[in-house]
Amino acid sequence: MAQYRTIRTATGPTSAAQIDEGLRAHMNKVYGTMSVGMLLTFAVAWAVGTSPELLSVFRDPATLQPNILGWIVMFAPLIMAFAFGAALSRISAAGAQLFFFAFAAVMGLSLSWIFVAFTGFSIAQVFLVTAIAFAGLSLWGYTTKKDISGWGSFLIMGVIGILVASIINIFLGSPAIYFAISILGVLIFAGLTAYDTQKIKNTYLQHAAHGDSEWLGKAAIMGALNLYLDFINMFMFLLQLLGNRE
Repeated sequence: MAQYRTIRTATGPTSAAQIDEGLRAHMNKVYGTMSVGMLLTFAVAWAVGTSPELLSVFRDPATLQPNILGWIVMFAPLIMAFAFGAALSRISAAGAQLFFFAFAAVMGLSLSWIFVAFTGFSIAQVFLVTAIAFAGLSLWGYTTKKDISGWGSFLIMGVIGILVASIINIFLGSPAIYFAISILGVLIFAGLTAYDTQKIKNTYLQHAAHGDSEWLGKAAIMGALNLYLDFINMFMFLLQLLGNRE
């Protein structure tokens, strides 16, 4: 942090200690918002997934095949994520937070089927494994001196690739492709966890001197969304690989 010893802002000089304190507060907000979103997602998923009546609104209880509403709910989080990024500059920090929690609730609806397809113990076990892996990867991304910004384009290409392959495999139903997608998905979102953490940190350091609390508030919500998506996707791919089916 030596390069941030004294930074002059519109309200006066900012010391390295102030930058460090602000960064800690920023990261705490990112992780705190992400954690609330995760709790909301799994609460909604559990409530719907353990109720045959509610689950039948979205899927066939016997085959778990989605109906029309189920398909809409399945792709709604993807559409909402793109809409969130596009609308971020036009909404307030409070509006961004509300949108994020709405997104987390919809994600819970789309994941509710896992409580029928997998055992509860298996879900809890994979969640714990994911949490430990996520914490280690995020900590490494935050503390490493290595610049991993170059990973971004490669990882995003990987996400697009597995998304396309997943859609194609809906129609093919190939177990081999399914397994390969799961392995690649874990690796890609593990890399994105470290990459996004470093990006959140560096973005804060680059803009801390501007003193724009509204912008930083929205940046924290966007950072929470990125890490939330990394966690959820890594969890789902690990569940496909390690989960015990009912």
